Amino acid sequence: MPVDPDTAIRAALASVAPEADVDAVAPDEDLQESLDLDSMDFLNFLIALAQSTGVEIPETDYRLVRTLAGCREYLARHAPANG
Repeated sequence: MPVDPDTAIRAALASVAPEADVDAVAPDEDLQESLDLDSMDFLNFLIALAQSTGVEIPETDYRLVRTLAGCREYLARHAPANG
């Protein structure tokens, strides 16, 4: 059963920034800036997201997942096909 993108994003963010208030972040705000994530935190966020969703995000696409809206859209577009 596919993982809900919002649930996956929240869980991945909580794993790298447990104190972060994701609800306070607007959909188009830069996650690193809004949540004070350094580059390793952001990388660990993407790794956690890939582990929970099965969607690998190559470095060339990092710019596409810098916001909550971008993450949701990317996951929707690249979700593994249900089989």
